[in-house]
Amino acid sequence: MENKVYKISKLIALLSLGLTVFLASCEREFSDDVEFATFPPNGDVFIDNFSPGLDFFPFVGDGADPQAFSVVNDMVFSGTSAMRFDVPNFGDGFVGAAFNTTANRDLSEFDALTFYAKASQGATINEIGFGVNAANGNRFQAAVSGLEISTRWEKYVIPIPDASRLIDETGLLFLSEGASFEGDEGGYIFWLDEVRFETLGTIGQPRPAIFSGQDLTEQAFTGSTLNVTGLTFTANLESGENQTVIAAPSYFNFESSNTDVAIVNELGEISVIGAGTTQITAILNGVLAEGSLEITSTGGLPFAPTPTVPEANVRSIFSDAYTNATASNFTPNFGGSTTETSIVSNNGDNILTYTNNNFTGIIFENTVDASSLGFLHVDVFVQDGTSSVDIQIRDIGPDQTLETDVNTGLPIGDDADFRFTLNGLTQGQWTSFDIPLSGDLVNQRDNLGALILVGGPNFILDNIYFFTN
Repeated sequence: MENKVYKISKLIALLSLGLTVFLASCEREFSDDVEFATFPPNGDVFIDNFSPGLDFFPFVGDGADPQAFSVVNDMVFSGTSAMRFDVPNFGDGFVGAAFNTTANRDLSEFDALTFYAKASQGATINEIGFGVNAANGNRFQAAVSGLEISTRWEKYVIPIPDASRLIDETGLLFLSEGASFEGDEGGYIFWLDEVRFETLGTIGQPRPAIFSGQDLTEQAFTGSTLNVTGLTFTANLESGENQTVIAAPSYFNFESSNTDVAIVNELGEISVIGAGTTQITAILNGVLAEGSLEITSTGGLPFAPTPTVPEANVRSIFSDAYTNATASNFTPNFGGSTTETSIVSNNGDNILTYTNNNFTGIIFENTVDASSLGFLHVDVFVQDGTSSVDIQIRDIGPDQTLETDVNTGLPIGDDADFRFTLNGLTQGQWTSFDIPLSGDLVNQRDNLGALILVGGPNFILDNIYFFTN
């Protein structure tokens, strides 16, 4: 059900961007006469029935089956009732919903969301957690991905990254589970019971992380925007297990070592505002997060040349000047790749930045028929001593599968390619290339499926499109 979860995550992100209220300053002082609203510290979610004000909101717009949830009394851990979720077979949707309350809660005294669960077969819930709250833009969403459950009742614990933030919460539970491909688990049932927020007092060794705990570097420029990614919170449970939670940015306090170069807002959005070097770090509930991002900005970046080819003669892969012919995966994470790729905004114009590239790719979601086209266009910008980048244009053939010899890097099976070196690059300026679809692509270019990029190691790309004169 990975594809469905991804769509839900995008929906949640859009809600967050649309509804989050930005804080003017974390240091703002309030009058002594100001009285803040307080809410009851009720941690109950489902104890034989919905807690007061709680209701069920299925993700119908994303394809969830609204009939997949029910309250039953024939399979319970304790008491009289439990929550039942019928996971459809592949192709029949998925089970996914938020359980939100109209009675706001103060959850700051608790340290975990807990529940008992069992399934009709051993299974993995794709995503389960709390904090889907449109009223505050999902600022404090937290979830476990890939929660394994068994055929017997067991207690599960989702640690709260920083409970002091949860003083006005309505999103008490959400989950998503289903089959994303033929043969994936589906057609089974799982149950939840005794769902509540608790103060366990046994959660220790907190280890927050940003950028998945990695220390990264990125070349940037004034006016560009980046995002803090890979946000997690790991804690040790009483069982000895380490549980990792995907945490929303608002749990963290982000810091920039040089605010003349870049600043970071509550959502983890990094704005580069000047030339120089800065390091982005974060603290969660007093603990320094593992991972960082060192940004080196060389100042302003000029725009790439404006394309002039008529759109009717273009099949675009990445360009704000045209409607793209297909969605693409710009971060395929090839084994052994050291590349860090970002889509960033250069004062409103989206560009692709590549750092520490040894090899990576742009994988098309749908193949492009370029049998009537003759060239690939790409604009390249370098900020350092990079003088060339190798690009491989790959036709993946009728079987629609990228096939490469692991020893030679050459296409195999029904694949064909053409390789070209983007050389003569000049530091500080854009260089444009019109690459002929030559070599084996002269006779096979109706299933173009990928571009492979080798070397650099640091460069920026824009206006990637196939065209004919």
